[in-house]
Amino acid sequence: MALLAIVLAAGKSTRIASVAAGRPKPLLEICGEAVLLRNLRWLAESGIEQVWINLHYRAEAIRECVGDGKRVGLQVRYSYEPEILGTAGGVRQIASGWNDTFLVVYGDSLVRTDLSAMQRAHRPGVSPITIGIFDRSRHPNTAIAGGTVNLGPDNRVTAFTEGGNAGLSPLVNAGIYLLEPPILSKVPAGEFYDFGRQLFPELLAAGVQIHAQLIDGYCLGIDTPQAYRRTLELIDEGMVELK
Repeated sequence: MALLAIVLAAGKSTRIASVAAGRPKPLLEICGEAVLLRNLRWLAESGIEQVWINLHYRAEAIRECVGDGKRVGLQVRYSYEPEILGTAGGVRQIASGWNDTFLVVYGDSLVRTDLSAMQRAHRPGVSPITIGIFDRSRHPNTAIAGGTVNLGPDNRVTAFTEGGNAGLSPLVNAGIYLLEPPILSKVPAGEFYDFGRQLFPELLAAGVQIHAQLIDGYCLGIDTPQAYRRTLELIDEGMVELK
């Protein structure tokens, strides 16, 4: 069975509003094409066939842009959130009845990596979650750090820090996850719940193993006008090669 994927696209685009001009952040263009479409093409090229996209802010604009997914070689379905549910809450709403390993990707970051390598590294019998990470001292980045990750032996995550203390490690959450469906029982139904701020730290505190895989491509966050401009600069300078 082909891997199912969820692409998160429900955010309110608040911090980048001055650049977005009313568009949802996943529809900001990078060299003439929306970030979301670029990420969907990457998933299709990686062998993904079916994708769910969660929606909230400007849902109709994303539906109009992506449609049924045929233009990017995918079957696309949607999950609308009248009240935004957060990253983990949105995934629970979609995947709580699923039975197999699935992929989660943040739709508003420009990302590329070898998903087959990440699948090979994922060990569902040992850990219900594998997090894709990048090293900001080595990988091109836009200085918008998500949660930072501390690793122990065998790429086991020993700490996940979101927010003010997130500068303590060079290893950063790339917003790419492989998940086992039973772990979603830890996410409250119908409530706002976040992977980085809530689920990951709580699982680690409870002794649940989480592993990480260093990506071999790039992950460029575009959360702010400065980060968006830096993304375009990295491409223009040849530091990031679009495919």
